[in-house]
Amino acid sequence: MSIKNFILYAGLAIGLAGCAKSTTETAQDPVLSTPKSYKITEDFENAVKGAYALGDATMPTGTWSMDNALIGNLAADLKNGNKSVRMRSGKISMNFDIEGLTMVYISHGKYGTDPASTWQLYVSADGGTNYTALGAQITETSTKLVTDSFKVSIPGKLRFRITSAGSTDAARINLDDIIFKGSGDPGIVVGTPDTAPADTVKTTTPEKPRTVVAGADAQPMSGDNSNMIFGNPSNATSATADNFYIDQKYYTESYSNSRGTPNWVSWHLDASTASNAVKRLDNFAGFSGLPASYYIVQNTSYSGTGFDRGHNCPSGDRTSSTNANSATFLMTNMIPQAPQNNQQTWESLESYLRAQVILGNEVFIIMGSYGAGGVGSNGSATTINGGKVTVPSNVWKIAVILPVGNGDLQRVDANTRVIAVNTPNINTIDKDWKKYRVTVRDIEKATGYNFLSALSQSVQDAVETKKDTAN
Repeated sequence: MSIKNFILYAGLAIGLAGCAKSTTETAQDPVLSTPKSYKITEDFENAVKGAYALGDATMPTGTWSMDNALIGNLAADLKNGNKSVRMRSGKISMNFDIEGLTMVYISHGKYGTDPASTWQLYVSADGGTNYTALGAQITETSTKLVTDSFKVSIPGKLRFRITSAGSTDAARINLDDIIFKGSGDPGIVVGTPDTAPADTVKTTTPEKPRTVVAGADAQPMSGDNSNMIFGNPSNATSATADNFYIDQKYYTESYSNSRGTPNWVSWHLDASTASNAVKRLDNFAGFSGLPASYYIVQNTSYSGTGFDRGHNCPSGDRTSSTNANSATFLMTNMIPQAPQNNQQTWESLESYLRAQVILGNEVFIIMGSYGAGGVGSNGSATTINGGKVTVPSNVWKIAVILPVGNGDLQRVDANTRVIAVNTPNINTIDKDWKKYRVTVRDIEKATGYNFLSALSQSVQDAVETKKDTAN
């Protein structure tokens, strides 16, 4: 199955907010949203596991444990696309939960000319501690992929295991296209979290500054899927030190030399950019592409300050290649972020947006910060690194969410969903990012920027005054 067809749109009406310079705002009555249906497909196209030994395989839906099973791509493997699971007398198990399920579909068949075998689907409602059978055992005799369906009537968070009941490793089974159908928020955390369990800011060894190496997976300069399709919020140029335009190929930004941080960063997210082809690299480094007179913030500049090196464009949004992931670890993509803000509230928002991709959408994101004075694990500070790096008081993000498709600008209308979030940069912040939702216009007032200027004024006026209330 191709990556474009990796996940089908589940019927979510989603999008972002626009910006206007001078309009009269009117109060909006909250809109109560009904649970939307979803359809999530794991096709195993992005998984890598070449041995039968027990191990984990990371995929866009999450991590799966595979025991006596591997990812097969041989001619004898039954598959839709290039890959499928090949299982001997073993099992594959989800290491994550999914919520709101009503149906599960599994495509399956026997490998090559192997003898018939049997397998069974099991479900756990307690995080994988205990499993019970869901449906009857299936005898595997098919020489082509067939699909069986399983009705789910258990509420709450669930995870699944498929176990071969065969007594011999010679009777192998192929599994592909596991489809989850349900309604509401499935609760899946997609991709690699942007924040490692512990940031390595205690390091004292500066890395050599570097630039971005752009590969074929870099975003286009303009048009659909480009990083700045909705406009340049601050009219950044290469002639202004504190509104300095940088095209980092995998994202674009306005950089402030006096603050030592980005003003804003803009990028496009879809299934191809968060494919988990590579793992998080953690190769923080200064950016060597700044003008000679600019101060280069180093990977060690945040050491001992009590603030994380907080990504603007997340590592988890750029896992298509080493080049893409490396680009996110340049210090021109970082802000001094309170650890709890970065590792909990912000990471949760990032994962939520990647989950929208799993649901068949693409997301256009702008993130930035403003003000001076945050509270990290060592207390409050307005600057770090000898005054060279400003600690922002607020961290914000705007996301336009659209069903995967073409003509991105033309598809945004008054009903497009807006997610706009503005959080204080403090360590006592609530974990729930939804408590910090605002309108796009609120962020415009705080920053002076003009967001979504590529949209018509009427569309901007419609979408940027709405506060998101969806789940």
